[in-house]
Amino acid sequence: MATELRLPDLGEGIADADVLSVLVSAGQAVAKDEPIIEIESDKATLEVPAELAGTVTQVLVSAGDTLQVGQTILELEESDSAADVKPQAPPPATAPAGPSAVTETPAATPASTPALSRTQPSPTPSTQNLPPPPPASGDFPVFASPSTRGFAREIGLDIREVPGSGPAGRISIDDVKAHARARPSTQPAASVGLTSAPLPDFSKFGAIRRERMNRVRRATATNIAQSWSTIPHVTLFNDADITSVETMRQREKDRVRSAGGSLTITPILMKVVAAALKAHPKMNASADFTANEMVLKDYCHLGVAADTDRGLLVPVIRDVDEKSITELAIEVTEVAAQVREGQLPPERLEGASFTISNLGGLGTGHFTPIINPPEVGILGIGRAVERPVYIEGLLRPRLMLPLALSFDHRAVDGADGARFLTWIVEALAQPLMLAMGD
Repeated sequence: MATELRLPDLGEGIADADVLSVLVSAGQAVAKDEPIIEIESDKATLEVPAELAGTVTQVLVSAGDTLQVGQTILELEESDSAADVKPQAPPPATAPAGPSAVTETPAATPASTPALSRTQPSPTPSTQNLPPPPPASGDFPVFASPSTRGFAREIGLDIREVPGSGPAGRISIDDVKAHARARPSTQPAASVGLTSAPLPDFSKFGAIRRERMNRVRRATATNIAQSWSTIPHVTLFNDADITSVETMRQREKDRVRSAGGSLTITPILMKVVAAALKAHPKMNASADFTANEMVLKDYCHLGVAADTDRGLLVPVIRDVDEKSITELAIEVTEVAAQVREGQLPPERLEGASFTISNLGGLGTGHFTPIINPPEVGILGIGRAVERPVYIEGLLRPRLMLPLALSFDHRAVDGADGARFLTWIVEALAQPLMLAMGD
C-alpha cells in the first residue's frame, strides 16, 4: 500500500510554501532523508527530505505549485528495508489554514489536507465546520495550562473561544493555533494597503516587463502594510559620537577577524542595545491589548534586518546580553553567510524581542524604520560622518552616527522612548563600558 509523504510543519508562522523544483519522479527509488522537493517559504529556501525509503509511485506536485502544510507531495511504496520506519502521522483534522498577515506573530499549524491535483485551488479559510464558541460569560471552567493561556493572550485570542481536542475538552497550544488560523480575518485587505486603484495601461507609454513578486516580497508587503496601518509610529532622532568607539573598533578588528568574525558597528551596537533593553524593559516587550497586559521579556533576542537577493529578511541573534562583542561579531558573520546562500534555517527568523536596521553601508543618514510586530520598537542606524562639534568651547572633528528609534506609541510613551535612545547615545560615547571579551 502506498504511503503519502506530506509537507511537514515548517515552523511558527509558515502555513504554505512554493515548490521551486521536484527532485524525484515516478518509479524512482529514494532513500530515507533524501531530498524530494525544494521549496521556498516566506522565510527560507530549503529541501524537504523523504521520511521513508521506498519507490515513488506518484508525484502530486510540480514546480510553481503552492503547498499547504500537511498537503501530500507524493505517494511512495515503502521498501522492505524501511518497513520498521513509521510514517509521520498527518496533523489532526481541522479547518484549512489561510496565509498569515503578520510576521513573527505565532500562527497555527495548518491541518492535514487531502492530496490536491495540480489544477485544484489552494484551500481557503472557512469556519463552517468549527464548533460554536462557548459563551463569553466566563462562568465555566477552561482547561488549559498557563503557557497555553499566555500564548492565546499574546496572539490576541480569547481562550474561552477555543475548542479543546484533549481529554475533557482540554485546550492545547495546537488547538489555539488551529483556531487562530481558521477564524476569519476581521480586517479587510484594503485596510492594510494590499489593494489599490486599477493601474493604467503602462504599455501605452513604452515597453514594460512584469515580474512575479517572490514570497519574501509578498510577505514583506503584507507585514509592513499591517504594521504601518495598525501601529501609531513615533520616531525619535539623535546622533551618537562614536569617535572613541571607532578607535576601539580599529584596534580590535584584526583580533576579531582572526577569530572568524567581522567587527563592524553592528555587533557593537547590538551589545549596547541589549544593555539598554535591560535598563528599559518597556522597550523589550509586546503589548497584549486583548488582555490589557504588557508582555515583558526577560530574554534579549535581537533581529538584524538583512538585504538579500530574495528581499528583506530579519535573522535573529539570541541571548545577545549574554554574549561578548567578539562572539556577536562571529555569529553575525556566520548568519550573514547563511542568508546570502539561502541556507538560513526558518527558526533563525523567529523570536526577536527588538530589531536593528542598519542602512549606513548604503549611504543613508536618518530614516524612519517601520516596527516589526509584535515588537514595540526598532532602531535605525545611518552612515557615520565626521563633522565639527563644539566641545568645551572648541570645534573638534567627531565621528557622528545617525540613530532613529521608532516605537509603538500605544505601548511606549515619548519620554520612555527618549530615555532609551539617550541611554544608547551616552553609552556609545563611553566605549570603556563595552567589554570586548573573548
